Amino acid sequence: MKRDLGRYVKWPKYIRIQRQRKVLSDRLKIPPALNLFRKAADKNLSASVMKLCMKYRPEDKSSKKARLIARGESEMGLKKNVEDKPLIVQHGINHVAQLVEEGKAKLVAIAHDVTPIELVLWLPQLCHKMNVPFVIMKGKSSLGNVVHKKSSTALLITDVHGEDKHELAKVSEACRTAFNMKMSEYKKQQGGQIMGIKAIHKRDKRAALIAREEAKRNQVM
Repeated sequence: MKRDLGRYVKWPKYIRIQRQRKVLSDRLKIPPALNLFRKAADKNLSASVMKLCMKYRPEDKSSKKARLIARGESEMGLKKNVEDKPLIVQHGINHVAQLVEEGKAKLVAIAHDVTPIELVLWLPQLCHKMNVPFVIMKGKSSLGNVVHKKSSTALLITDVHGEDKHELAKVSEACRTAFNMKMSEYKKQQGGQIMGIKAIHKRDKRAALIAREEAKRNQVM
C-alpha cells in the first residue's frame, strides 16, 4: 500500500509561506469587499474577455515606431493614406479610473491578485456606481500579457470596430449579469471562516454531546 509522504518532506520556505498564507486566508473572516476578489470569472467568461482584449492589444515598440515614422513622412508630404492611431485597450489604474469617471468605459477587467489589494479594492464599486460592466479576472500576469507587460492591475475597453460591437455587447452583458447585478448580494457575503479537519471534528463531537444531554434531559422531564 502506497503512502503519501508529502507531509514528511521539508518543503522550501517560499512554498511553506504560500501554504500558510492560504490556510490563514481560509481561517480568517474576510470582509465582503475583499471576498468579491475571490469570486473571479469562470473559464468561459474569462476566455471571451481575453479574446476580445487580444484583438485590441497596444502596439509593440517596433510597430509604434514604424507608424510614427509614416505619420511624419505624411506630414512632410512624402507619403499618403497613413492610418490613424489604432483602437487599443487602456491600462494603468489611474488612467482606467479617469476613463470610468468620464463615462468613456465600455468594459473593465480587474485582476484578482493585485498586491496590495487596496490599489483596486474601490474599483468595482466605482464601476457599479457609473453603471460600467466589470469583471474580476484570474491572474494579473494574463492581463499584463495583453499590454506587453509582466503584470497589469486593470484593463479597459473604450470602443471597438463595427464588426466587434456585437461581441462586445455580448461579453458586457455576461459581465454585467455575473458581477454588476449581484453587487447588492456580494456586499453582504463574508468569506473565509473555513475550519480545519480537527476543528470540524471537535465541533461535531461537541454538538453530538450536547444533543445527547438534551435528549436525556427530555426523558427525565
